[in-house]
Amino acid sequence: MSQETEYVPPKVWTWEKASGGTFANINRPIAGPTHDKTLPVGKHPFQLYSLATPNGVKVTVMFEELLALGHAGAEYDAWLIRIGDGDQFGSGFVEVNPNSKIPALMDHSVSPPIRVFESGSILLYLAETFGEFLPRDPARRTETLNWLFWQMGSAPYLGGGFGHFYAYAPTRIEYAIDRFTMEVKRQLDVLDRRLAETRYLGGDEYTIADIANWPWYGQLALNRVYDAGEFLQVHEYENVQRWAREIDARPAVRRGRMVNRTFGAPTEQLHERHDASDFETNTQDKR
Repeated sequence: MSQETEYVPPKVWTWEKASGGTFANINRPIAGPTHDKTLPVGKHPFQLYSLATPNGVKVTVMFEELLALGHAGAEYDAWLIRIGDGDQFGSGFVEVNPNSKIPALMDHSVSPPIRVFESGSILLYLAETFGEFLPRDPARRTETLNWLFWQMGSAPYLGGGFGHFYAYAPTRIEYAIDRFTMEVKRQLDVLDRRLAETRYLGGDEYTIADIANWPWYGQLALNRVYDAGEFLQVHEYENVQRWAREIDARPAVRRGRMVNRTFGAPTEQLHERHDASDFETNTQDKR
């Protein structure tokens, strides 16, 4: 970069203009609501307010996996939060998640209802509530949590780092793309080496570690994230590919990907879920 175009930061940053890029209209340096809006509440114990981004898919997959095991108490209403329209800044949503990020959950099976926000917290809450997808043995439980929290710390480099500068930024910056590409490929190598040792991330069992990581790294391996499969040469990570395809074939994962999905093929979208029969109705309507 030449000296003529190099950005020199001021002594004090001020918010004077939009940042540019795909999500410029919703980026701001302050928290809190921008408008009053009460969240809807349906008939089921759990009320989920979300969108089918990778973080949102984690939770809908978890719910569908629990229902597949026969946990009727895991029925949920899924309400669509259109983040591009700023729904996450409504007063009702901010009450559930003061960070204004999806997904956000209210558990109405208890009194008073409990709010749960941040996808990792929601997965852990549901795993402990229903006694599923989190081993009880201390060593296996800890290994599962290791990989759950690995995802929480690593995925921002994939999403906010690589994804932003590769797919969403108003201009392509070589340094930024190179920096985050290197890190994402390192992360894929971390996963590939782990999955050479075990079937799933936590060991031989499918757990919340896989449910958390797959929507990001599994879908990246399947070239569903940022259209960057060729650029990243994701096919080279053979163990990640095996793991990604195996989880992708699970019926609950296929259902979970549909919920609150507003993009892709119409048959893969279910903008809001309020009953298990919605899947069948949605498929029939789109034929």
